[in-house]
Amino acid sequence: MKIENATQLAEYRTHLVRAQNPKQPTISICGGTGCRAYGAEEVIASALDLNDQIAVRVTGCPGFCEQGPIVVVQPDGIFYPHVKPQDLRDIVEETVQHHRVVERLLYVDPTTGEKLAYERDVPFYEKQMRLLLNENGMIDPTNIDEYIALGGYSVLAKGLTIEPDYIIDEIMRARLRGRGGAGFPTGVKWRTAQLEIQKTKIGYVICNADEGDPGAFMDRALLEGNPHRIIEGMLIGGYAIGATRGYMYVRAEYPLAVKHLGIALEQAGNLGLLGENILSSGFNFNIEIRLGAGAFVCGEETALIASIEGRAGDPRPRPPYPVTQGLWGKPTVINNVKTWASVPIIIDRGAEWYAGIGTKQSKGTMIFSLVGKVANTGLVEVPMGITLHELIFGIGGGIPNGKKFKAAQIGGPSGGCIPEEHLDTPIDYESLTSLGAIMGSGGLVVADEDTCMVDLARYFMNFVQEESCGKCTPCRIGTKAMLDTLTRITQGHGEEGDIEYLAELADAVKTSSLCGLGQTAPNPVLTTLRYFRDEYAEHVHGGICRARVCKGLIRYEIIPELCTGCLVCLRNCTMQAITGEKLNPHIINQALCGKCGVCKALCKFDAVRVTTGNSHGVVWSNSQIVQPLHGIRNTEHGWSNSQ
Repeated sequence: MKIENATQLAEYRTHLVRAQNPKQPTISICGGTGCRAYGAEEVIASALDLNDQIAVRVTGCPGFCEQGPIVVVQPDGIFYPHVKPQDLRDIVEETVQHHRVVERLLYVDPTTGEKLAYERDVPFYEKQMRLLLNENGMIDPTNIDEYIALGGYSVLAKGLTIEPDYIIDEIMRARLRGRGGAGFPTGVKWRTAQLEIQKTKIGYVICNADEGDPGAFMDRALLEGNPHRIIEGMLIGGYAIGATRGYMYVRAEYPLAVKHLGIALEQAGNLGLLGENILSSGFNFNIEIRLGAGAFVCGEETALIASIEGRAGDPRPRPPYPVTQGLWGKPTVINNVKTWASVPIIIDRGAEWYAGIGTKQSKGTMIFSLVGKVANTGLVEVPMGITLHELIFGIGGGIPNGKKFKAAQIGGPSGGCIPEEHLDTPIDYESLTSLGAIMGSGGLVVADEDTCMVDLARYFMNFVQEESCGKCTPCRIGTKAMLDTLTRITQGHGEEGDIEYLAELADAVKTSSLCGLGQTAPNPVLTTLRYFRDEYAEHVHGGICRARVCKGLIRYEIIPELCTGCLVCLRNCTMQAITGEKLNPHIINQALCGKCGVCKALCKFDAVRVTTGNSHGVVWSNSQIVQPLHGIRNTEHGWSNSQ
């Protein structure tokens, strides 16, 4: 069936809605990658076996990934986390047939211990503002009818009756900024490209779905759970600027997203919502999928363009910018998945409404991938301007196991580490930049007191150094030199002047690198030097890793008074570093110890301690300072050795 015009689309939607029974009990199962990792495919298979008793819908990721597999019984919204295949019969018999909740399967709030039956009451969801993720748990992403029934493609039909200039004006009035990291005004980019396409008569739009930040999966969840909203956004954008072809550049490591995108594009084409003369408007537009090979640098727009063209994904100097000379030398608009998904919402509800969300300079919502040392991990969509404290302790539920918050690494591997003193900072582009961080694409890693900030900086520097294309010297050589220095420090071989050298080198790489990767790569180092310089000094001058993470600066020791000589640690030491007789205290040979921590993990008598310090003696044991660090004094510029 081909939908020829907006009237037919509206009639088809009415038909779909009338065919639905809103009171019909339905089991919605999260089929996103996160839940699949917890066994959702087995749950789905078992649910389909019960299809004669209950309607089953497999949805995309609703965001609360650590609670997977997630089952929600509609229409009441009964929320069951960590569901196993054998739980489904109880859910059907109790909840569906007798309208009773299964107590043992209910979600338990980690902060209050209260059992919660309804998805809407779960604090993780209750405090969010879900504009982009709102349909992820409501529709089957492989069925275009479910998207259309909720109003899908109606904004496209509306947009095709409006002047392109008006659409761009709306995007500008809404003050939508690119969600891929840079935060450039989307409307300005579109207007520039539109004017260029009027000259060249050919132009392109690209969806940048090359999500490469460690721990980030916002774009993947949108692609898997609601690909049609992104397609609709690209169609509206293509019409507005005068482009006739679009490309979705997706990481090959996202097979489920690629699969759902392929199905969505085929279904949209079959209905006439892609292709020639869409809805009899005279507008022609097609979209192709291009797979990225996993190079982080291809998230940079000029490198991405090179990759689509079949060349090595290396960035080039700008200007010219892609909006004037992009794909195959033609004007090209590149926006992130979240940016394209925002377009139908803005055109539907209006620029004024959208601009009323957020702060003066940062409008709308942002999806964060909240991971790390936080009670509730997953995807969080919040209005711009929310504080880090509200995000981490309100929605995230705080730091588990009674640990203390230490820092939030925001903006991905090129982001910055924000300490506790700035927890009340509003999350927007300008505020984060002033703290040395960036919004990035939405990665947010929470660190607690057991995190070594020097080692964290080393981890992210290792990532960006490996992902550097090597085209420009500052990034190729500078990031390697920074990584080598950080590695030496974490291995206990820090030298006088290393801290100052790192700061100087970071500034040089930041100011002289060719593309955004190198220009932002030093951010984790610069911010940890800015807020946690004392930890660097402890590593270099005192041989101390207060988090007891850096193996070169710690020792595992057996406390004779507590050791019962049970032989458990001795038998499980793969390095054969532990010696001792049964019922007598054991000893760890430091020369053989691999510092794996197995002995401490297995000891039931707390007879193994971790110590850290220099040759002057133990200065840090477990979480207590047991001896002053002689010879180290705090100065205006950090720590120094006065001996």
